[in-house]
Amino acid sequence: MNESILLDPTAERAPAERARLARPDSLNGKVVGLLDISKPRGNVFLDRIEEQLSGMGIEVKRYAKPTFTRVAPTELKQQIAAEVDLLVEGLAD
Repeated sequence: MNESILLDPTAERAPAERARLARPDSLNGKVVGLLDISKPRGNVFLDRIEEQLSGMGIEVKRYAKPTFTRVAPTELKQQIAAEVDLLVEGLAD
């Protein structure tokens, strides 16, 4: 599989291919968003990520989807896009 291509699983019958975005050179001065998709224990993973980032002096903003069974509401996606430079989406079970 080509590592520069990301498959979007939201339409399983015909997955869309998108090129990966470039990673930032540094997190300095960036705001990192953490999105909890509301699966059990996802918050535990994100808590640890937040601890690590905050310990490095990086600003972190937390978000949560109402349920993991549906895509994030448009308003939430717009809020995240307006407030952060990059996003970590946490899921677990």
